[in-house]
Amino acid sequence: MTPPPDPDADPRADFVVVANRLPVDRVVGPNGEESWRTSPGGLVTALEPVMRETHGAWVGWPGQPDLEHEPFDFDGTRLIPVMLTAEDVELYYEGFSNDTIWPLYHDVIAAPRYRRVWWEAYVRVNERFAEATAAAAAEGATVWVQDYQLQLVPKLLREARPDLTIGYFHHIPFPAYGLYSQLPWRRQVLEGLLGADVIGFQRVADAGNFARAVRRQLRYETKATGIRVPQADGTERTALAKAFPISIDTASYVELAQRPDIRARAVEIRESLGNPKRILLGVDRLDYTKGIRHRLKAFGELVEDGRVSVEDATLVQVASPSRERVQAYIELRDEIELMVTRVNGDNDTLGHSAIRYLHQGFPREEMVALYLAADVMLVTALRDGMNLVAKEYVACRTDNRGTLVLSEFAGAADEFGTALRINPHDIDALKDTILRAIEMPAAEQGRRMRAMRRKVIDNDVAAWSHSFLEALEASRAQATGSER
Repeated sequence: MTPPPDPDADPRADFVVVANRLPVDRVVGPNGEESWRTSPGGLVTALEPVMRETHGAWVGWPGQPDLEHEPFDFDGTRLIPVMLTAEDVELYYEGFSNDTIWPLYHDVIAAPRYRRVWWEAYVRVNERFAEATAAAAAEGATVWVQDYQLQLVPKLLREARPDLTIGYFHHIPFPAYGLYSQLPWRRQVLEGLLGADVIGFQRVADAGNFARAVRRQLRYETKATGIRVPQADGTERTALAKAFPISIDTASYVELAQRPDIRARAVEIRESLGNPKRILLGVDRLDYTKGIRHRLKAFGELVEDGRVSVEDATLVQVASPSRERVQAYIELRDEIELMVTRVNGDNDTLGHSAIRYLHQGFPREEMVALYLAADVMLVTALRDGMNLVAKEYVACRTDNRGTLVLSEFAGAADEFGTALRINPHDIDALKDTILRAIEMPAAEQGRRMRAMRRKVIDNDVAAWSHSFLEALEASRAQATGSER
């Protein structure tokens, strides 16, 4: 059962995270009893120590439409549920967030749709999140807003609570101005984000794209030290826009990769696939930004050309279900499953499959076993803020073996200089690179993997959150100093 709130505790927090989702999932038992369990995900892991130390609060949607719930305490954190109606989910989340912003910010790989009713819902829901946050935050608190569903919240919060220090982190790419300028509400979104003291991005290029949009649209002065934002009272303040590349809880993946039962499971996986010489792996949400079609096309052609045999190499493609009510995703699933069927139908033997396609999610333990079983990891994203799968694979390779084929359009490419970098649109070059990865000698695998492992061990998710919060604290100190 959910523990009742402590009536004597101060309900306001000195540190507040605002995200589309709460860090817990609601579970209803067979007798109708309600309980909550921690959601999987890097953001929850990254912020858990900070939340406990500060007795922080987390504002978010509980994940089910029309669910009204009082704030409650869970594992040392105050959780503030924000109710979304079924219409809100359809218009604000599936509509504006995922059918306007998502495709626009991912280089218009799919065509974004601009609907005023979606925008109106987005404004309405952002106002609701801002109101809940303003009520949850103590005097002078630090607030950290997360991601593209809540781009208007920083400004709304600053207007309601000028005493707050506000950070915002953008987990997805920020597009070049020529694309961003298509957005009918481009000025409102920029002004919303500039309500934050620190605006974090995955890549230096994303921060640059944002600064250019601010210059072109708002005519504000932008420098490396910050963006000068005019205030209603005629003064100016500085907003810092900077790259803070996100990472993973590396230690937990290393620990799982060393467990005997998971290592044994990796051997079982290889055996179940007919013990091919090389196993290639793709792990993605089923999304048009991930380049799954390009990957399947390249591998299918390698098999059909006779450059790779199904006895020697198998591609395992995990595609976890995503946004199943959005038409573009329905069409993508149909297209991918048709491609898999054709390649397998033309090339499979009774003992071996060219592609093992799994349209389902798996627990973390099974994913680590897959990472250990795979000789080649294929990350062929057409556009990706970071791509944590690449980092998870590297973290798990405690034997310093395995090869990462990595799209230059994923944020992880900025950090993994020893990966085999590819342009996923160049199918011939992608085929050659996959073949090179399959045939790479162990010594070269080791040299490349050791360099990537150093990166992911030194720059884990705790270092990411620490660096962002340090920048926020510096911003607070600067603002306080300028007021004296």
